[in-house]
Amino acid sequence: MGEDVYKHAFTPAEHQEFSVRLESQLRELRELLTQDAFNRREPSIGAELELYLVDNDCHLPAAVNEELLRLANHPQLTPELNRYNLEFNLSPVAASGKPFFAMEKELREFLDVLQGHALSIGSNIIPIGILPTLKNEHLSQAYMTDRARYHGLAEGICKLRGKYFHIDINGKDHLIMDGEGVTVEGANTSFQVHLRVAADEFAQVFNAAQLTTPMVLAMAANSPLIGGMRLWQESRIALFKQSIDLREHGNSDWRQPARVSFGHGWVREGAWELFAENVALYQPIMPVLYAPEARTVPRLPELSLHHGTIWPWNRAVYDATDGGHLRIEFRALPAGPTVIDMLANAALSIGWAVGLADSTDQHLARLPFHFAELNFYRAAQHGLDAKVIWSRKRAGGVEEIPIVDLIEEFLPRARIGLEMLGIDDDEIDRLWHVIERRFETRRTGAAWQLREYERYRESCDLDEACSRMLADYIDHVMEGNPVADWC
Repeated sequence: MGEDVYKHAFTPAEHQEFSVRLESQLRELRELLTQDAFNRREPSIGAELELYLVDNDCHLPAAVNEELLRLANHPQLTPELNRYNLEFNLSPVAASGKPFFAMEKELREFLDVLQGHALSIGSNIIPIGILPTLKNEHLSQAYMTDRARYHGLAEGICKLRGKYFHIDINGKDHLIMDGEGVTVEGANTSFQVHLRVAADEFAQVFNAAQLTTPMVLAMAANSPLIGGMRLWQESRIALFKQSIDLREHGNSDWRQPARVSFGHGWVREGAWELFAENVALYQPIMPVLYAPEARTVPRLPELSLHHGTIWPWNRAVYDATDGGHLRIEFRALPAGPTVIDMLANAALSIGWAVGLADSTDQHLARLPFHFAELNFYRAAQHGLDAKVIWSRKRAGGVEEIPIVDLIEEFLPRARIGLEMLGIDDDEIDRLWHVIERRFETRRTGAAWQLREYERYRESCDLDEACSRMLADYIDHVMEGNPVADWC
């Protein structure tokens, strides 16, 4: 939904025409995906990093994204929903060779420059899933970035949900929060990884990504605190889902499908069914009508816009550039802690998706989708302490096992997946050291934050403990060492 939208009020006629175009573009997409060009694409990797902006004193949100955009003047830096967030879009790179080294170089160089600009106006940039110092007052409409597409999103969601949101997340502490608008959705910052895949391989790779996302999430958790409340290891998952829940909570024995979800089942044939599912199940929020274009490969703008207003944790992406291609967007990874941590998380996600693709069918036959979904939410809640549902090895049925046992068993397959993509051995070794060290120490970003926060709470009030912990976090991020090596 990053494409600029220049209006936010729509007529009934526009809604009707938008629906007609969705159906037409679905048919176009189905035809496009049968063409050989969509099966001959070499794999490539890309990513988007969402960042928090905080002040230098108490590390509270700093609403300075427009000022930083002007100072940086960079085409790959874009605003986000909230005035204290920005997004950097990395350049796509070929998957073979040293893709993560190229991404690391680009990201480090850019963040160094952006941090310099931030310091010049009394702020800091932070890659973190949710800002621990975030309070309810930071979620008011006053903090929404003044862009037409965000006003359109807010109006569309409010029409379906009503003006107010209700958040209820139970962890070690219990967060109950009410407010208005959509800025709570923007409080969740991610490192969204993209993998370009051939159309005829999409179903297998996507299903493998779904199957293994709980393990990646447990390893990558970095959002345990909201306003000093100790919630889930990856509280971002719960907060985002509840912030965009447009469904009525009545006495009916059924509910509309959630707009933020893990998905609705294993993919049977290919990417097209995910686009068709979104058209069938979800009302359009922003029915923007685009002028017709004469292009060899159509952009399908209405379909792409609608698809971008549904937020599954793994998403199919259609892109008309470079002759047209498909991507899988891994959306569950949080931002942070450090650049090398995020790239290790990306390597793990991609490695498992590719490495298990050829054996996905046998796993899907033995694990119903609702168990994979349960595993995802358990991993978000408990991280590496989660227990998940998995098929028995030598007998029928399923059983509950520690997620760390599953990770240990399947880690070699992730490395094989990276090798299958043609990634250099020394590149894999470098990231594998980060992954193995984190697994051995059990020190994720979430685990480190909780440990330090609770240490400060012994002598500080809640707000000061959050601020001091965050100051230490920023120092470690600037040093750049992986979180497993933080003291």
